[in-house]
Amino acid sequence: MKTKVLIVDDSALIRSVMSEIINGQSDMEVVGVAPDPLVAREMIKRLNPDVLTLDVEMPKMDGLDFLEKLMRLRPMPVVMVSSLTERGSEITLRALELGAVDFVTKPKLSIQAGMREYAEIIADKIRAAARARVKPRQVTHGETATASLSALRNPLISSEKLIIVGASTGGTEAIKEFLIQMPSDCPGILITQHMPEGFTRSFAKRLDGICKISVKEAESGERILPGHAFIAPGHSHLLLTRSGANYMTQLDQGPPVNRHRPSVDVLFNSAAACAGKNAVGVILTGMGKDGAQGMLEMKKAGAYNFAQDEATCVVFGMPREAIAVGATHEVGGITQLPGMVLGYLAAQGSRALRV
Repeated sequence: MKTKVLIVDDSALIRSVMSEIINGQSDMEVVGVAPDPLVAREMIKRLNPDVLTLDVEMPKMDGLDFLEKLMRLRPMPVVMVSSLTERGSEITLRALELGAVDFVTKPKLSIQAGMREYAEIIADKIRAAARARVKPRQVTHGETATASLSALRNPLISSEKLIIVGASTGGTEAIKEFLIQMPSDCPGILITQHMPEGFTRSFAKRLDGICKISVKEAESGERILPGHAFIAPGHSHLLLTRSGANYMTQLDQGPPVNRHRPSVDVLFNSAAACAGKNAVGVILTGMGKDGAQGMLEMKKAGAYNFAQDEATCVVFGMPREAIAVGATHEVGGITQLPGMVLGYLAAQGSRALRV
């Protein structure tokens, strides 16, 4: 059975190129194209597609309004098609909050040639969306972490330990859920989320406005302090390094790893080499296997690792791979993971005080 895709875009050129890409795959087909959400609404009823690709900015009905109504009345996998602009990134992040599974970006220059270059990425994202768990999101933040927060008031634990996070498809909401529970004195956090350049800055800014901790897009050579989270920029790998007694950030524009830059494996491998048992690894929802081998290296170096469970993942790819290679110690739902991580750190703190 082929995955049935409905394309919703006001650009005839994008509809044509997307159709060519999708129909060129052996496992999917375009069952319809719509120039606006009003036409799309009728086509969804008639054609019952498996996946919808949706332009974020369209006439007749705002793409976000349409998505919000769709996810409330007929939840289904949606891949947003976004422009590489600040406004495009803001709208896309809001779309992911509303329940879109993932997004692809329109190339800036030659749209037709650029979209063809993206064919493999687009096809992979549609495949992931077809397998994704789509449900109305009613996430309640934060009671799970409170029991262990007071025990973190040991400055030695906060400054010596680091939390290293990797995610992909569905990760923007999972990272938000994880960080929003972090107390202001938590260890420094490094995050790699598969996301294009430009979107990571908007993502970090959005998180910084709602979290107790400071969240920013990483730059090279920054000291990693408690209560701060650093997100890999879309153009570079993020690595952990040391300068004397201090942990520092490093950016690298080397080739993609596992087809990604930034890559979770690159971050995890650097944490294994640099932090060893002082690192706590967390692997969240995502397509593929990026991060599994790096997390295994972290475990071998003495790190303690957590994975998001299948029930709460949008796509249980990266956590499954990490669990399969024996890289994880504990598995939990996204609302439980912050408390599990903080509980582990608190126990380490109590042990250190007893010694």
